Amino acid sequence: MSLAASRAVLRHSTFAVRRAGIRNASSTSEAAGAAKDKVGETASKAAQGLSRVTSSAGATLSKVGSATAGTLGKVGGRTGRLIGSVQALIPRVVYYSKVGLELGKLVAQQRGMAPPNMATIQSYFMPALNTIRHPMSLFIRASESGSAQPVNILARLRNMSREQWLSAGVVTAEVIGFFTVGEMIGRMKLVGYRSSAPAHH
Repeated sequence: MSLAASRAVLRHSTFAVRRAGIRNASSTSEAAGAAKDKVGETASKAAQGLSRVTSSAGATLSKVGSATAGTLGKVGGRTGRLIGSVQALIPRVVYYSKVGLELGKLVAQQRGMAPPNMATIQSYFMPALNTIRHPMSLFIRASESGSAQPVNILARLRNMSREQWLSAGVVTAEVIGFFTVGEMIGRMKLVGYRSSAPAHH
């Protein structure tokens, strides 16, 4: 049924319910009782109709999904293999994303982590937003502060504790590792690059 037709039927049915309540009532109390009954009947019919629509929509959507999957399954060649591999990966991705979410919940609960409140977010992002709005303020602050001078940078490096050096080393190793893995993925090879031409030495 189209949207316009369903709206017309709905308008007609609500008008008929109102008119029936007015025509059949001989007194105010009887009219109120009759109106309550009609409203109850209409509400139950609407709920039944909604449940029918929901059940038929669910069946229709599942038919559409299976038809789409069947159509995509008929695609051949490189595209068909790609679609097949993606469809094979979906259950694993869903499973491991659920596992990762639960693990994240456990870690957050164990460490007592909570999302920051709005005041904390504003205290971090307002200076950055002001810098974006007025970029010259960044250059002015950098030239006025003494921390950007080479002598001060060397002094800060000499005064770093062993834990700070260890933390910096771990972060550096992580960055190099992620960069290396990204290059391997990009090249689709562990060492070197793929080439169609023969190698000349």
